[in-house]
Amino acid sequence: MTKKPNILIVYTGGTIGMVKDYETGALKAFDFSQISNKIPELQQLNCTIETISFEEPIDSSNMNIDYYVEIAEIIANKYNEFDGFVVLTGSDTMSYISSAISFMFENLQKPVIFTGSQLPIGDLRTDAKENLITSVQIAASSDNGEPIIQEVGLYFEYKLYRANRTTKISAEQFEAFTSMNYPPLVESGVHLNFNYPLLLRLRGEEKELVFRKKLDNNIAVLKLFPGITEKVVRSYLGIEGLRGLILETYGAGNAPTEKWFLKVLGEFIEKDVYVVNVTQCAGGSVILGHYETSSGLKSLGVIDGKDITTETAVAKMMYLLGEDLTKERFKRYFELSLRGEIRE
Repeated sequence: MTKKPNILIVYTGGTIGMVKDYETGALKAFDFSQISNKIPELQQLNCTIETISFEEPIDSSNMNIDYYVEIAEIIANKYNEFDGFVVLTGSDTMSYISSAISFMFENLQKPVIFTGSQLPIGDLRTDAKENLITSVQIAASSDNGEPIIQEVGLYFEYKLYRANRTTKISAEQFEAFTSMNYPPLVESGVHLNFNYPLLLRLRGEEKELVFRKKLDNNIAVLKLFPGITEKVVRSYLGIEGLRGLILETYGAGNAPTEKWFLKVLGEFIEKDVYVVNVTQCAGGSVILGHYETSSGLKSLGVIDGKDITTETAVAKMMYLLGEDLTKERFKRYFELSLRGEIRE
C-alpha cells in the first residue's frame, strides 16, 4: 500500500484567508488549522494536510524580499517532511512572489503551488474553495511514486501555470492570471489534464535541493512612453546604490534612437548598472537588433530579456545580483533559461 502524500499549506495572507463576521460585516483572518472544517471536501483527497500560517497575515501590497525568504525558509525546512506545498498569498503580487521563489530553489523536485482567490473563503460565491482544493490535489498528484509537478506553479480558475510565466490581468474576474508566452501545465475539468511535455524535469541523477536566499533589491523599472524626457531617464542615474534597471520597451524591444537616450543608457552601463530590455506587450518577445530602433541598445550591451515577463525579470535580477557574478556571467545567465522562465 502506497503512503498518502503529505501536503503542507502555507498561509501568508491575502483575500483567500478572510472570513466575514456576520454580526459586524467586517472581514477577519481565518484560522487555517481549522481548514478541514471550513472545506470538508479536502478530506476526500487522498492525502494528509497540515497547515502553517504567518503570525501576522501580510497584505500582498506589503510583500518584500524578507517575506520571500520567510516563505522559502518554511519550504526548505519542511522539504523532507512533505511531498508537496501549497502557498497562499494575495493575488496582486503573486506573480512576483512565486517567480522569486522559483529562483530561490535549485534542483526542486517537489510541487510548490501558489494560489489565492478574488473573494474571501467565507463568501457565498467564493473562488477560494475550488482554487485551494485543486491546488492541493495537484500538489498530491504522483506518477509511479514521483510527483508529477516538480516546479513552482500558480493555480487560478481551472489552470496551473508555470509561476514565472504569469501576469495578473484582472482585479474583477475569477480568471485573474494568464501566461501569454507559455501554455498551462495543467487544466482542470472533469479530470486533471497534465501537459506532460511542458513540465520541468531535472536532467540526470537526483540532486540535492539548493536554497539560495540572498536577494538584492537595488533595482528599478523604467517604462518608456512616447515623449519621455531626458530628465526623467537621467533621474534614475541618481538612485544611490542602483545595480539593475529593467527597461520596458515597445514591441519587439524597440526604444528611441535619439542620441541623448542612448548616451544616458551608456552611462548606466558605465556605472556597472545592468540594463535588461523587456517588452511592454503582454505577449511576444524582445528581439534585439531586429529593428533599427533596438540595434543601438544591442550595441551598448543591453541584456536581451527575450519573452520574460516584467514580474519575472524583477525576480531574476534580484536573484542574480545576489549571486555576485561577473558581468559576462550575469548577462549569460540572464539570457539563459534557469527555471523555464524564458524561451530556450
